[in-house]
Amino acid sequence: MFDVTALGEGMVEFNQTSPGEPNYLQGFGGDTSNAVIAAARAGVRTAYLSRVGDDGFGRSLLELWRREGVDTSAVDADPAGPTGLYFVTHGPAGHEFSYRRAGSGAARMTPAWLQGAAPQAVLRATRILHVSGISLALSPSARETALQAMRQLRAAGGRVAFDANLRLKLWTLEEARAGIAQAMAACDIFLPSLDDVTALNGLREPDAVVDWGHAAGATQVVLKLGAEGCLVSTGGRRERIAAHRVQAVDATGAGDCYSGNLLARLAQGDDLFTAARYANAAAALAVQGWGAVAPLPTAPQVKALL
Repeated sequence: MFDVTALGEGMVEFNQTSPGEPNYLQGFGGDTSNAVIAAARAGVRTAYLSRVGDDGFGRSLLELWRREGVDTSAVDADPAGPTGLYFVTHGPAGHEFSYRRAGSGAARMTPAWLQGAAPQAVLRATRILHVSGISLALSPSARETALQAMRQLRAAGGRVAFDANLRLKLWTLEEARAGIAQAMAACDIFLPSLDDVTALNGLREPDAVVDWGHAAGATQVVLKLGAEGCLVSTGGRRERIAAHRVQAVDATGAGDCYSGNLLARLAQGDDLFTAARYANAAAALAVQGWGAVAPLPTAPQVKALL
């Protein structure tokens, strides 16, 4: 049994460590990959549904997931599609991403691939499935694959979490609106950020965003507000939870860290509000180091902060 399974793309990361200078630290990223590793470090059983290139970068990702305790039985190496790469630069406006992922192995996921023995075995053993807007934006076939997985798990009685994670470099705003609307209708736990929703539909007030999430079908909504914490709602109860004040070094992957830890704590029996407090602490620790994966905290570290 897997407590948390994610579907999406793992990537190799080159993160600028000196703003304005050509100094890059090689690491790993990909939003759903970050989230599932975060969940594994929080102490739950995890798996990943994806494809990587049949190359050195893909083998490095497979080694990373196995080292972190993430099951890779449903991760294929694709000889026709490379492993995705991205670069992170930092400046006054925050961090910016540049992608080299077109035609990647993960972008070549298809509904037929999802029906294979290994992906189906993982799905049948999954309690919570995590998907993101990036999972949908990789390609039209990847979008249909993700939506099919969401609907299948929900029909089988599992729970589905969806992080909007809008990246307009990957698809048009019209495509994003249509795809995200489909995913919201197929999820139980909606995990947007305010900036993403504002870009998507113009909403700027946190309560309006939460209302929108519930109206679209999500029974639980957690609006991530960065340094302002989060707004958590079950429909019948709504609560603003403050963030921990820390000196942030790099916010890359902080939202993914939050999502993975929140889902891990839900799988371990926390209610949504307790899980959100835990996730707040985890994200506060994650922004104090460079890269998306290296600073993801372990459960003892989060508990010590709490």
